Amino acid sequence: MTNSATRRALTALSLSMLLPSLGTSVANVGLPAIAAGLGAGFGTVQWVVLGYLLAVTTLIVGAGRLGDLIGRRRLLLGSIALFTGATLLCGLAPGTTVLIAARVLQGAGAAGMMALTTALVGESVPADRTGSAMGLLGSVSAVGTALGPSLGGALVAGFGWRAIFLAVVPLGLAALVLAVRALPRPAPAARAGGRRFDPVGTALLAVTLGAYALATTAGTGAVGLLAVAAAGLVLFVIAENRVASPLLSPRVVREPGLAAGLATSALVSTVMMTTLVVGPFHLAGALGLGPAAAGLVMSAGPAVAALAGVPAGRAADRWGTRATVVTGLAAIAGGAVALAVLPVSAGVPGYLLPLLVVTAGYAVFQAANNTAVLRDVAPRRRGLVSGMLHLSRNVGLMTGASVMGAVFAYAGPGGSAVAPPAVIARGTHAAFAVAALLVGAGLVLALTRRPAAAVTPSPVS
Repeated sequence: MTNSATRRALTALSLSMLLPSLGTSVANVGLPAIAAGLGAGFGTVQWVVLGYLLAVTTLIVGAGRLGDLIGRRRLLLGSIALFTGATLLCGLAPGTTVLIAARVLQGAGAAGMMALTTALVGESVPADRTGSAMGLLGSVSAVGTALGPSLGGALVAGFGWRAIFLAVVPLGLAALVLAVRALPRPAPAARAGGRRFDPVGTALLAVTLGAYALATTAGTGAVGLLAVAAAGLVLFVIAENRVASPLLSPRVVREPGLAAGLATSALVSTVMMTTLVVGPFHLAGALGLGPAAAGLVMSAGPAVAALAGVPAGRAADRWGTRATVVTGLAAIAGGAVALAVLPVSAGVPGYLLPLLVVTAGYAVFQAANNTAVLRDVAPRRRGLVSGMLHLSRNVGLMTGASVMGAVFAYAGPGGSAVAPPAVIARGTHAAFAVAALLVGAGLVLALTRRPAAAVTPSPVS
């Protein structure tokens, strides 16, 4: 591809990555206005967020696999169209039932967009620029996550809650037009041939992931949901060993490089959720900041991640993914250790500076790890593995919200909404100490990681 063609393809992929991130973050700020406008309670409107996240989590691996079978470009175009149509339906929804259903459809489109956008980098960008492209997509995702709350708040204040969905529709149409024009068509040899989709495995995995996602967000019934998730996982493993074309072959899961990359991604995402779950309580309760000041401090993290993404990708291209992954993990670990030991007397700088180190390290790690995982994978399986990569991140985020929040509460304020600054700081220190240990485990995995030997074709994957 020429440089101009590569730039057009990257623009299309970037917009396709931006929209799912906006879809995740933009709706949260509108929940009170949605509840008031549609006359619904919090227990109902929270499904506007949960429905989207559940659809993404449960469908992202299946979407990646289906893209490998029927064509990644074709399914990405369909996913963008579904996302855009569902977004329009969200904005026009007459009641909560239609709105929640539309959000589930929007999440289904987002699952395909996230999995296939990353997978299509290998077909759209020269190999020596893969890291830079991954870094750019990471930056765009961070921008979408950071922009969502402020954009949503402005739209709700100026035009009402429906505007947070209707304003995204033109972006979806632009993404679809750009993708049609800019993304390269696959060569005939890249098509799936006789391999088949695995509906049973896909359904079992969706049930397992859905139960686990609900368990991490449910106030009651979490134990039962975890039991359902465990049973679903057992049935999924049994099913995958019996079908001719499994969604996830046991041989694929045992590939050392792939397994290490996915496990490290989940660990790091668990740690990053600590900054989002524990950070607001520490800034407000231990440092005495108001909502506006606390929000400004927390927004610095995504801003740094967005700025560091492209340089991090270039570093991966220049110095190799292994060295860059280790560098990123070391930075995250160092920042987490600082957050675990710095006293409250260090003030806002004592929290902000380590936070910036953590988020910059995350940008470096993510660009290099995504590049390493997908470079090790045969082209015919990029959609599947890209879906698994995004899934590992989502599982880590969900686990972090539950587990790291529990660590903070147990070591600090417990179930109390109000506690002395010293007690809140104790919980913060404990949570980030656990986070540092988790990153240490990820660092061990990265140092012992071997490339996955996945470039030779086989009839079953």
